[in-house]
Amino acid sequence: MIKKSIALFEKEHPGINVKPEFQEYEDFWKKFATQASGGGAPDVFQNAAAFMRKYGDRKTLLDLSSQVDKGNLDMKGFRAGLEKAGEVDGKLWGVPVGANTFSLIYDVEAFERIGVEPGMGWTWDDYEKAVDKLKAEGFQATTPAGVMYHYDLLLRQQGKQFFTEDGQLGFGKADLTAHWKEQYAGIEDGRFVPQKKADQIAPKALLSAGFSKSEYQWDNFIVRFSAEAEEEGKFALAPLPTTDGKKTGQYLSSLFLSGYAKTRHPEEVAKFIDFMVHDPEVGKIMGYNRGILATEEQYDAFEPTGPDKMIAEYEEKVEKAGVIEPMTPQPDGTDVVEAALLRIWQDVAHGKKSVDEGVDQFFSEAEQALGS
Repeated sequence: MIKKSIALFEKEHPGINVKPEFQEYEDFWKKFATQASGGGAPDVFQNAAAFMRKYGDRKTLLDLSSQVDKGNLDMKGFRAGLEKAGEVDGKLWGVPVGANTFSLIYDVEAFERIGVEPGMGWTWDDYEKAVDKLKAEGFQATTPAGVMYHYDLLLRQQGKQFFTEDGQLGFGKADLTAHWKEQYAGIEDGRFVPQKKADQIAPKALLSAGFSKSEYQWDNFIVRFSAEAEEEGKFALAPLPTTDGKKTGQYLSSLFLSGYAKTRHPEEVAKFIDFMVHDPEVGKIMGYNRGILATEEQYDAFEPTGPDKMIAEYEEKVEKAGVIEPMTPQPDGTDVVEAALLRIWQDVAHGKKSVDEGVDQFFSEAEQALGS
């Protein structure tokens, strides 16, 4: 898909040649760290929110603002305020190519059986009652205790957030202790699937494997889960439960195209990014491969089917409900903190350490990663 899109760009810009390189996500970032420190990073690359501030603060990212001023990059026509998603401290370090938001992905048949239809404005009490009903029918759900983005939304509903604007943890030990104890109790009483089962079937998800009937995840995961279950229409999307029936804390998280600060071709970089996010034909080629298309031109050009259509309809409902908020820029060290939360929770879920021990360890590792 990328090669086909690049071919279109080169056809319209005959003086610019693009040489693509492809790698798995983790392998790319390992290589990129070496390239960036050595002064030889790619002119253009796909970026993620977790690395935006990290490499921006290290002066690795090209501030594209000047290219907008020169007319080489158009930042108009983006969905739901996404034009600001790659802007940090007044600098444009990335341009979104696609976006997704968080959701509850659930088994339609199981929820019909318990008489629950999750929808906008439902509460955590509603969710807890639904999980109780699932248990009564012999079903279980997946605990989100180790998922950083889920906990961030829960905190945002309470007027807090996972990271503060200045890049520190935005919650205390008491907050995480209460959350983890509640989730661990769900494993003990049989409402949530044990961690041991999740380990046994990995990398397949508990939901798609049939061991769970609901899982909190980014909405685009419904494509993967449907494919793993080999059954379209088996799953549906619901917004996050709320504390007050209104505020979900949700935001659109994006993948970006960024430029290298030391590139010798800033104008060409900007023109390439502009083409990749605005050209309708590129939108048709890429589809929702990197999330729901970020600009109106590409969004209108692509006609989704199957799970992709469900994602588009879900995001339209969420946007119309007015619950989408700005995303807090993620600090340098976010990737380390995210991995620590998941790893330490899994140790707690296995009974290798108590909740209190796990919380202490997490705060120690997180504060070190964030330079607290």
